[in-house]
Amino acid sequence: MRNLMLRVTGVALLVCGAASSAYATDPTAKWCQGVKIAAFPGGPQGGVFANNVYNGYRQAELDLGPSVTYYFSNWDPNTMLNQLQQAIATKVDGIAFMGHPGDDATDPQIDKAFAQGIIFTTANTALPKAQAKYGPEGMGYVGAPNHAAGYALGAEAAKRAGIKSGDEAFVWGLKGQGGDRGSRTVGVIEAIEKAGGKVIYQEIDKATDADPNAGTATFVGVMKANPGIKLVVTDHGALTANVGVYARAASLKPGQVFFAGFDMSPNTAKAIKDGYQDLVIDQQPYLQGYLPILNICLTKKYGFSGLDVNTAGAFVDPKNVDAVAPLAAKEIR
Repeated sequence: MRNLMLRVTGVALLVCGAASSAYATDPTAKWCQGVKIAAFPGGPQGGVFANNVYNGYRQAELDLGPSVTYYFSNWDPNTMLNQLQQAIATKVDGIAFMGHPGDDATDPQIDKAFAQGIIFTTANTALPKAQAKYGPEGMGYVGAPNHAAGYALGAEAAKRAGIKSGDEAFVWGLKGQGGDRGSRTVGVIEAIEKAGGKVIYQEIDKATDADPNAGTATFVGVMKANPGIKLVVTDHGALTANVGVYARAASLKPGQVFFAGFDMSPNTAKAIKDGYQDLVIDQQPYLQGYLPILNICLTKKYGFSGLDVNTAGAFVDPKNVDAVAPLAAKEIR
């Protein structure tokens, strides 16, 4: 009996040893080579936020080795959906998407993608219903928990601006877009109203969504019609980057109105240093490009489930902007 046990144990060790040898993998350069990916940076091409996402995608493409096709959309949900159908038709291995169209509009296409063996993952704006369904098959999310991030910025801005009952705050956002993206604007509004502020809300129109300069007249008009505004929150990275332009156009002096917004950029860093921008929550768009490519590669090559990463880690203000500005200048923040 003892000899039998020794023989069985020996066989088990041999099997384990064989398995370890068979599955051992040495570090490999370009280990995702041959994988085809469609990636959505948002848009417009060259835009402040979208370009940081694009740079993250490109670095991941260079580091890991997949072949990536890019789809810029001017942040238009309908354009994203049309491009998504095109991407699925090309039979790529993976799609890194932004969930601005929402679950109801996007999920049928996600079902189609996974049915065809395409790995689908998201960044910037989540699709929670689809992620709950397909997370084990590789669908993750890289970005901010949007409602929580909006609420955090609104609460901190109201506190620093000294908002009291009845004080006016201008929120320029995308509440009408609904879904996870719209919930960020809702979070901002809820926090300011909880602090006692009276919110003057303006939806960002399509023209301003694509080109922030198109919104200058809108900003000036709102400020002139409501001269008591103490706080302005721009719920859009490109609009936040344009705060200096808006403030000067409205003849505002640095510090006259408290400005808060989302996302770092070279122009945002300059606006902070110039005294116009007071508070920014940084959601690190570079990671929203790099990590979804990594997610798809890990799932395709090794069968990993989807990554879920919160990129909204910190506030930037005049006290710490010097540490962040060099990275913003390189468009990797």
